[in-house]
Amino acid sequence: MTIKTKILFLFVSIGLISCGSSTSISSSWVNPEISDEAYKSVFIAAITPDIQARKVVEQQLALEASKQGIKAIQSSNVFLTTFTKDNQPQKQELLKEIRKSDSHTIFTISLKDEESSTRYVQGTNTYYPMNYGGYYGGFYSYYNNVYPVVYEPGYYKTDKIYYVESNLYDANTEELLWSAQSKTYNPTNLKSFAQEYTKAIIYKLIKDGVLKK
Repeated sequence: MTIKTKILFLFVSIGLISCGSSTSISSSWVNPEISDEAYKSVFIAAITPDIQARKVVEQQLALEASKQGIKAIQSSNVFLTTFTKDNQPQKQELLKEIRKSDSHTIFTISLKDEESSTRYVQGTNTYYPMNYGGYYGGFYSYYNNVYPVVYEPGYYKTDKIYYVESNLYDANTEELLWSAQSKTYNPTNLKSFAQEYTKAIIYKLIKDGVLKK
């Protein structure tokens, strides 16, 4: 691998790392009176008017829940219409459908806030030692091979941060069992967000002792 190829590979690697999204749990709470009994089923409800986002997030959570041996019911498969501020179901109607699915718990996901910030990424200069020979032996050969990789111009980058709240309720008593706040930085797309969010949430549920392995 030539020096030029190595440096180009490094730039690409750094770009992939810096552009990648990441999800972290900023805080969580566990009901001190939560039962030690393992929950075997969950009703998953992503609270959003975006039908596509609702389905993708619920599907990803249901997939991971099934891997943990938990029966998962997606709200998008039960409530086929999208609820709005003026089209909210009555409490009894909502709970009746959830309990009919034989769900022990209800897991809700909602976007609480989002932020955008623009920052300047400083350009990069790379020094080359003056070793004689190869393309160092002639001006144009050196210029043509080195110039494209010794200077990486600066640029402005807009970062997106999404704050999501996740809650777990007992389906019979409606009591809050567990709650968490998470941050996701620069998600590349809806699918990657759903995957990273789910991975972080499942890990935290296990760590907090709510989800029994």
